[in-house]
Amino acid sequence: MKVNWGTAIVLAFVGFIGFIMYFVISMATNDKYDHDLVVEDYYQKELKFQTDIDKEENSKNLIINVSWKKTQDGILVEFPKNLDIENIKGKVFLYRPSNKHLDFEIPISLSNHNLLIPDNKLLDGRWNISIDWTYNNESYLFKDAINY
Repeated sequence: MKVNWGTAIVLAFVGFIGFIMYFVISMATNDKYDHDLVVEDYYQKELKFQTDIDKEENSKNLIINVSWKKTQDGILVEFPKNLDIENIKGKVFLYRPSNKHLDFEIPISLSNHNLLIPDNKLLDGRWNISIDWTYNNESYLFKDAINY
């Protein structure tokens, strides 16, 4: 059987489209390739985005902002020394971009101006830290990326 150029071009297109469709369907149905949004409640978080911007501006206007440093025991979050620790309330959220099951949240409970996030909760790699806290009814937000 002789195949002319037109038939060969059509067969090549059909073969290529079949090849692409195989990969699209296998990627969409395989649980190994999980295509979640960055966060589950994306739209609710988007609605409070301006509030977060205002909190970050409040944080930047502090004389001394929240800071963190890596230690042997974990990550040490340091709150400003000029603030009374009894009035600092809030939470620390650590977000792992590569695996949402590793995300966790710690309530802020201070005995001095430092909060230690234990080493056993942190795996090596990138983490996003978000510290949402209040002091005397004023809200603050500190965000940073950590390579642990």
